Amino acid sequence: MSINIIGAGLAGLSAALTLAEQGVPCNLVSYAPSERSQSVMAEGGINAALDTSGEHDTIEEHYADTIKGGVYLADENAVWGLCSHAPEIVTKLDRLGVPFSHNDKGIVQRYFGGQKKKRTAYVKASTGKMLVTALIDEVRKYEVKGLITRYPRHRFVQLILDNGACQGVQIADRFTGESIMLSGAVIIACGGMAGLFDGMTTGSTHNTSDVAAALFAQGVELSNLEFIQYHPTTIGISGKRLLISEAARGEGGRLFVRHNGEPWYFMEEKYPELKNLMPRDVVSAEMVAVTSRDDCEDQVYLDMTGIDKKVWKTRLSDLRDQCVHYIAVDPMKEPIPVSPGIHYFMGGIWVDEHHRTNIKNLYAAGECACQYHGANRLGGNSLLGAIYGGRVAAECIMKNRIEETNIGVQHTTYSEVSPLLAERISTILYRALPIMRNETDMKAAQQELNAMFTPDLNEAEKRRLSLALAMVRSAIERKESRGAHKRVDYPERDDASFRKQSVVRFENDQITLSLRDIPERRSE
Repeated sequence: MSINIIGAGLAGLSAALTLAEQGVPCNLVSYAPSERSQSVMAEGGINAALDTSGEHDTIEEHYADTIKGGVYLADENAVWGLCSHAPEIVTKLDRLGVPFSHNDKGIVQRYFGGQKKKRTAYVKASTGKMLVTALIDEVRKYEVKGLITRYPRHRFVQLILDNGACQGVQIADRFTGESIMLSGAVIIACGGMAGLFDGMTTGSTHNTSDVAAALFAQGVELSNLEFIQYHPTTIGISGKRLLISEAARGEGGRLFVRHNGEPWYFMEEKYPELKNLMPRDVVSAEMVAVTSRDDCEDQVYLDMTGIDKKVWKTRLSDLRDQCVHYIAVDPMKEPIPVSPGIHYFMGGIWVDEHHRTNIKNLYAAGECACQYHGANRLGGNSLLGAIYGGRVAAECIMKNRIEETNIGVQHTTYSEVSPLLAERISTILYRALPIMRNETDMKAAQQELNAMFTPDLNEAEKRRLSLALAMVRSAIERKESRGAHKRVDYPERDDASFRKQSVVRFENDQITLSLRDIPERRSE
């Protein structure tokens, strides 16, 4: 019996490698090869308190910035584990051949949003691609030994449950339609829920959200769905948003809006300490605020013309190539128009600090899980969270091996969401859950989504609608402003009532929501 990993991006690769290094066989299941995973698209870097810049950076400061950036909603024990293991993880990646920028002091690090120290290791603006490549090479060594078996073109269909515990998973070959039953514990590493906002995110079009929707329908709890990160600097292109990496601002890029006809560098005036590198939720909200003013134009620009030519050549050449290719603007020579776009889902499958879900023998890691980021993710922590989370989930499984059972035949038919319905759901959610929200619009969306349940829907369509409703319900019930969840009708943070995780569950065809206390930090 093998461990089954659903998803072959960084979280899935990390889990597989952790198991294989200990001689534990696993199946690595994915819709497409790892080279096509969303992890490849991550640009800016990976955080670790290496202190190679001589700024006296520490693990404690990385931890504090992460907790503060997440507006005190993240599990502090989990975040401490993440930050304390970060230097070792980045050092290991360096040994595996990731071509991080180096100087005579070691790995070069850059500034990233919400952090006062240079803490982000990088490979130009293609860090995710290089990390995935390095882990693929390591995983292949264990594929040859038979410890890792690839299923590189397969869909998740359903969990195999018995008496409330996960005993395996059903997958299907998306080329032949063949259904396959795999027994053993399951790690979900399927990525974020970009499919709920089809065409409106920076994420991969492969991330349909249908795995999360199927799990939700089977009783898996989801948490913090209301926290959706709008990245400040994106550009609309065909079918999605193009990400302009935070690395651009880390290297000196400046945001401005024309105020009474003159450039106004509003972030530098309002936030003199971190300036353009405030946390992403703050920057996005400020962009909305200034473009709503009568004395400002309705377009924000990112000015990178002051960045040194050497920096462009050695650190940002791929970002420049993207701008020239997709929008025909050379950012070395003129500012580029940018606007906030959906980039990351802080919420997802509820897990504890060991990445266990509410279902026995089921684990989750990476963006599909709710761990580490609280109400807002710091740039550079997603790649770290994926690698560390995949490792923690695998280690926990090895400590809690399940007995082999006969899972029998429990096949179900795979169905897909129609493009028309997907578009309708996306439009409703985008209108209801912008950067600044209000109860009237969210309740109107709730009514619209409820009205879309008709007898002709297939199971996948019902599940996606239920997931969309759970997201809206979570946002309605959080009557405060915190991190990426900003409400004009409840503009203040309410720690007394809402410094808790929102948890949704699907039971008896009904969505139930509860608020769960955040675990207290253990003394070291």
